[in-house]
Amino acid sequence: MMYNVLKPYYRTTEVLAEIRECLDKGWTGMGYKTDEIEEAWKRYTKLPNAHFVNSATAGLHLAVKIFKDYYEWKDGDEIITTPLTFVSTNHVILYENLKPVFCDVDKYLCLDPDEIEKHLTSRTRAIMFMGMGGSVGQLDRVKKICDTYGLVLILDAAHMAGTKVDNKHIGHEADAAVFSFHAVKNMPTADAGMVCLNRSFLDSKARQLSWMGIDKNTHQRSRGGYSWHYDVPEVGYKYHGNSIMAAITLVALKYLDEDNDYRRDLARIYDNLLQADKVPVINSSRHLYQILVHNHEKVISYLNKKGIYPGVHYRSNLDYPMYHGSCPKAQDYADRLLSMPLHLGLSIEDIKHITDDFNNYTVLQQT
Repeated sequence: MMYNVLKPYYRTTEVLAEIRECLDKGWTGMGYKTDEIEEAWKRYTKLPNAHFVNSATAGLHLAVKIFKDYYEWKDGDEIITTPLTFVSTNHVILYENLKPVFCDVDKYLCLDPDEIEKHLTSRTRAIMFMGMGGSVGQLDRVKKICDTYGLVLILDAAHMAGTKVDNKHIGHEADAAVFSFHAVKNMPTADAGMVCLNRSFLDSKARQLSWMGIDKNTHQRSRGGYSWHYDVPEVGYKYHGNSIMAAITLVALKYLDEDNDYRRDLARIYDNLLQADKVPVINSSRHLYQILVHNHEKVISYLNKKGIYPGVHYRSNLDYPMYHGSCPKAQDYADRLLSMPLHLGLSIEDIKHITDDFNNYTVLQQT
């Protein structure tokens, strides 16, 4: 038996039925199912706007560009961000010639509000908050900092589909919240995402920019007969989502709460049985189950021999040549973090087996 850290789970029969509708209709691009998933996501989250894109990275880039243009930020203006994330979080800042200012993390592996205040300057324009593993960390305090200093709050919610605080879905506190529907996320497709901007005119701008800057998408121009005429008032990108990915997402959304509850059940087994330092979480979708070890290379090597394949989320972005800064807590966590297998293909008995092997390793290290 092989236990991977993450693995997508699809309701194949339902997914194929949704995709078949696209094929029978002859419409696989933007519009149609992308419209349906946007409306379904708004109903589920109660967020005012939602635009389906081809990846969370595309959504993050759109958000950064839109705010830069709207608020007339200058090249070199600063966004406070975390080094403990996938590189796309910070690459999108560089795309717009802005400066990522790296801030250290707290025990939840999210931005530490106390550290944020130390990094504020006259050129700070926004805070990029990444909800590690689906946890909200101290997002409430970060929101207060943004309100106090007039900063834009961008929520990298790639791990946070289904994360709720007091039964309210995450995202309402942010100027932009961006969700991922990548294959290993809690709502798996092949790749897709959703950018949720807090104002309708910004949502309209995202739609235009995600379709090469064209003022009307093909689906809109096809209603009542095809119209070839459109304008291109500015340079945009090909970031829009398509109906095939939207069809898969529609099925995943139906089961999101049920699936996240199961992930939490598995996490509770880990909590009860695993003899390790666990990373605490707050109101999490439980995308990841993370622990801290003294030497993750040795642990990974041992577990691999047992057919267990944990992961590391993430290396510090400060390890990469395009980024600079000093975040000692984030670096220490990056050197010790281990993501244990957590996905819908695992049973409670599987988790017990994995914890037994990990605990045996711990005993061996003590003898």
